[in-house]
Amino acid sequence: MRNLWIFISKYNNFFLFILFFSAAIALTVRNNSFQRASTVNSSNAFVGSIYQQVDDFTQYLNLKQTNKYLSEENAYLRSQLKTSKYNKLVEQDSVLDSLGQTQYTYIVARVISNSIHQKNNYLTINRGSEEGIKKGMGVISSHGIVGIILNVSPHFATIQSLLHADTRISASLANSNAFGSLVWGTENYDSQKAILKDIPNHIKVKPGEEVITSGYSLFPPGISIGKVIKTGKSGDSFLDIEVKLNNDFNTLQYVYVIHDRFSNEKQQLEKDTVINE
Repeated sequence: MRNLWIFISKYNNFFLFILFFSAAIALTVRNNSFQRASTVNSSNAFVGSIYQQVDDFTQYLNLKQTNKYLSEENAYLRSQLKTSKYNKLVEQDSVLDSLGQTQYTYIVARVISNSIHQKNNYLTINRGSEEGIKKGMGVISSHGIVGIILNVSPHFATIQSLLHADTRISASLANSNAFGSLVWGTENYDSQKAILKDIPNHIKVKPGEEVITSGYSLFPPGISIGKVIKTGKSGDSFLDIEVKLNNDFNTLQYVYVIHDRFSNEKQQLEKDTVINE
């Protein structure tokens, strides 16, 4: 206590200055409308900036949960798209009655392991058979095709990436609807390029044309895969088209596993057709 009094007495002039200066400012602000308004505005701006910084920090801490919510919402919205519906048209006395049923639903999963620089690349996700994941399901992200479910355990699943020598996806050119097989061109292990094969060479293809899913495989029709970079001939009858993929496989965090409610029926019918030939 004695040291405190010594300190105050030693710097009493400074403390008196602060006291009188504060009182002068208070009186000025109270008795002058312009200074009062300026002070209020300044204090609001200062407090607002503090609130903004706190809010930004809070949002940063909640990014993981926010991403989860957004991914779940995207999965729901995808299931409501026209391309996810099965349209049953019934003709009665020349009147068409349209009934839309959901054919494709989407299961959100987080990528917990990924490779992009090998000849055959795989991903692992944190969803498995307990969430309805099955071998052979297609997997997409918000930007395009990811791959095909390969192995499943109760809580995890592995994906055969699009960046795999054995992955073939049925894809088509948006302008002409000509379809072929999309495969990964493993030259230099470029994770952002693929090759669209088996397109007839009479089809006119321009750089920049969009490449989409054809709907003839595991994926709903019309999902954007990428853009045409350039074309080249493969033999006398077909083109090899280089495609810049939309997906950046190096930054994948959340994916959507596609559940086709008619998949088993379709596969069984095709199996029976082959057996009966």
